Amino acid sequence: MKKMLLKNVLLNGSNVCITIENGKITAAAPDIPQTPDMEVFDGQGKLGVLPPFYNAHNHAAMTLLRSYAEDMELFDWLSNHIWPAEAKLSAEDIYIGTKLAAMEMIRSGTVWFNDSYWHPEAAVRAVRETGMRATLGMLYLNGVSDDAARANELLIEAAQDVDLISVSHTPHAIYTVDKPTLQNIAKMLEKDGRRLHIHVSETAKEVADCQKEHGMTPVEYLDSLGLLSERAMLAHCVHLSDRDREIIAERQAYIAHNPVSNMKLCSGMFDFEKAQAAGCRIAIGTDGTSSNNNLSMLDEMKCAALTAKVVSGKPTAGRNLDIFRAATVTGARYAGVQSGCIAPGYVADLLLVELDHLLLSAGHDLYADMVYAADAGVINSVICNGKFLMKNHIIPGETETIAEFRKVCKKLRQTVKR
Repeated sequence: MKKMLLKNVLLNGSNVCITIENGKITAAAPDIPQTPDMEVFDGQGKLGVLPPFYNAHNHAAMTLLRSYAEDMELFDWLSNHIWPAEAKLSAEDIYIGTKLAAMEMIRSGTVWFNDSYWHPEAAVRAVRETGMRATLGMLYLNGVSDDAARANELLIEAAQDVDLISVSHTPHAIYTVDKPTLQNIAKMLEKDGRRLHIHVSETAKEVADCQKEHGMTPVEYLDSLGLLSERAMLAHCVHLSDRDREIIAERQAYIAHNPVSNMKLCSGMFDFEKAQAAGCRIAIGTDGTSSNNNLSMLDEMKCAALTAKVVSGKPTAGRNLDIFRAATVTGARYAGVQSGCIAPGYVADLLLVELDHLLLSAGHDLYADMVYAADAGVINSVICNGKFLMKNHIIPGETETIAEFRKVCKKLRQTVKR
């Protein structure tokens, strides 16, 4: 891999040069000599360098269903609209939907996403072509065991030689996956060391039903089955008891906080301050575009900060640095990526942001501006594993992908009754 030199970029307010080799940062200093074997990118003192975003919970190919079914209660939305439409999607459709989602995430500064969706083997191709990182899930769902098992086999086969892709176990939720299957997943986790990704305590109904059936909360139930560990990502966690938070913290499991989706579906609002005080590891995710409706971690950070304040009643809750860390460092740790710090030895996953953009131009606090003010327009370039995914706002193949995506969505409108 060719060496890269980032010249004249601003790191914490100081002008530096950064060298990258074999996907890692090798030096960061005020002045580094340029050599003929380097790919050089000159920030001209106008670009700030930051860690990128790691999207902790997503259903990427749901871009195909963006604005498809709106303003509904969760179980009606899922059972009567989303799942019937998803049944019409082919692997090729999901490839296109995932590729467009990847480009949307890149444009808004994301380099990794944690995904759970149909035909995950098709997503491998999309991720590989865009150069992103991803953790793609083997799906488990009652009633589709044979189809899912075959897709999971194809996923493992497709991902085995792709360095930036890992494979996780992703049972949908405790109300869609039976106890024997969850017990079997726990056994597989012991053997294969993969990660776990599951919806947990998203709605009050889910919690009440679990307590009625099992005499436990969803968190307690999953813990009783041996599914909670430092390799588990628990999506939503809106309705947690104090004991739930203690268990999550004790097991060093991760929470994927999805504030926009939670509010849109009226699932409730996650208590960021209580979870943080309990020692929980909190990452941030967008969820799919059917319940968001975009994949911008910038929007998600702002909503995470604001809901933390509203839920707690404290303007000091959801501090910008804590929120930024949740969107960057914490997600990266779950993904197994040594990122979040721009220093020698760390992975070369980077954002270059335009400091003279009108939303960043005040210059008082870049992290606060990224959490509360920024939109995707501030992001000039995105680097993942030492390679540009977007350079000077240009993502290779974006126009062609949008054209193919529109064809798939048109076909979907013609084949699905609404």
